[in-house]
Amino acid sequence: MAEAHQGVAFSFAVTEDEGLHFDVSIEALKAVLLSGVRSWRKILSRLINQILNGVYPSHPLRGLAFIAVITGLKEYKHIDVSFGVITIIKDRLPTRFIPLDNKEIAASVLFGSGAWLSTVVLRKYTLQALLSYHGWMYESRGKTSIKSKLWHVLIKLFLGSNPKLYSYQSSLPYLPVPALKDTIRRYLRTVRPLLDDENYSRIEKEAIEFRDGVGRRLQRYLILKSYISSNYVSDWWEEYVYLRGRSPIMVNSNFYALDIVFKSFTTRQASRAANCVAMVFAYRRMLDNETLEPIMVQDQVPLCARQYDRQFNTTRVPGEATDRVVHYKDSKHIAVYSKGKWYKLFTYYQSQQLNAKELESQIQKILDDNTEASVGEKHLAALTAGERIPWAQTRKRYFTAGINSVSLNAIEKAAFVLILDEE
Repeated sequence: MAEAHQGVAFSFAVTEDEGLHFDVSIEALKAVLLSGVRSWRKILSRLINQILNGVYPSHPLRGLAFIAVITGLKEYKHIDVSFGVITIIKDRLPTRFIPLDNKEIAASVLFGSGAWLSTVVLRKYTLQALLSYHGWMYESRGKTSIKSKLWHVLIKLFLGSNPKLYSYQSSLPYLPVPALKDTIRRYLRTVRPLLDDENYSRIEKEAIEFRDGVGRRLQRYLILKSYISSNYVSDWWEEYVYLRGRSPIMVNSNFYALDIVFKSFTTRQASRAANCVAMVFAYRRMLDNETLEPIMVQDQVPLCARQYDRQFNTTRVPGEATDRVVHYKDSKHIAVYSKGKWYKLFTYYQSQQLNAKELESQIQKILDDNTEASVGEKHLAALTAGERIPWAQTRKRYFTAGINSVSLNAIEKAAFVLILDEE
């Protein structure tokens, strides 16, 4: 695998003539500082988005305005909109920490904050209750009931405007647990076409025994789990259906994307690849900043956006019994595969993302590289395309140290993988 040059910010040496000698690389130090600034900027952006999503569909500025109005009315107009609650709070505030002259202002601020936060919570739960209504989906086109019409009006009032990607996550209704008898009925209806009469009678008898026996206890556990989680099945589904599956993941669960298939604006492979990389990173930036709006069904019902969380900077590490998903907060490079060789392509320079033209120059150098692949490098992808147990055993034996570990680490920590076809 092509190796990147290492940049050292500073080094020192002890000599007989000069004693302690320092050598500082300004460029390397600048790169480290810019990287730190970018990292803290992303952390601050995530924190701000969490605050905005936490109070959505309201906004912190509206909350400050609401608190200011409550405090101003009480302090300057002597109008108590709290019906005496502010006075009760004032009497209970400790004088030791708050001066007597400021107790009324502090009490007004506390009341205003509590009233605004209560409104935010009430609005969220109201929206959650509205989104739990599904009757509109089963009505014929053009025949909308009065109940659904009223629901449409209320949804428009409570949805808010200019949502971020995760603004509606805390307002989405919990996944309901279907009744045990309904689950058994659907199961029997599903297997009926696959079984003859004798086998179906046996399965039907076992299903009834399950329903009347251990199924009831398991159903209670499932209902209890649904009370303490927004989706009672997602973590189990990921663990037991995906991560514990031992079959190859290349055609069973991995996803991929192509550039424009039916219409190409250029035949230059480097140009097409560079445009793809630039656009994908622009899309990732929208996800990081949450400027991508959530998908809405008929512009009214938001869909869950959690599927975007691990779309980039994510890898699935194999294990002999079960795999594990590892997600990195950020990645400033991609892994490129061309002519049987792997490359680590940095996509940022001094905290600035490379544009399409700069990326094209780098990708063209990769395409022009005619050196031979290292021993085994050409077939490295065959390991991840095979059964999970042999890959886990091979990884543990050959990829825990040395150049193999460094190379695999660069691939797995990449934002994504770019494959440059030879035909």
